[in-house]
Amino acid sequence: MCDAMTSRRRLRFVHGQIAWMLAATLALALIGSLDFQIFFAASFVGLLVMMVITAPVNVTPRWRSRLKWLVVLGLIGFGAILLHRILQILPPGVV
Repeated sequence: MCDAMTSRRRLRFVHGQIAWMLAATLALALIGSLDFQIFFAASFVGLLVMMVITAPVNVTPRWRSRLKWLVVLGLIGFGAILLHRILQILPPGVV
């Protein structure tokens, strides 16, 4: 029973993340801003939101504890995108 409950919650999490990413793709396409960097940032925000919304109250399943590595990789990617955008804005010769 507990394993079936964990699988259901994991699938709910994955389905929520996929729905968020599809909605972000559609919204970005509608406003004409469909860019990989913006999509990555929106998807990463969606991951963080889904983690908060679906956080268990009492016990943390093993699969949720492994999400921290995905968050670390996301933060590294987000930092790289942010650094790239800042370097684009700065005038030549500053860096």
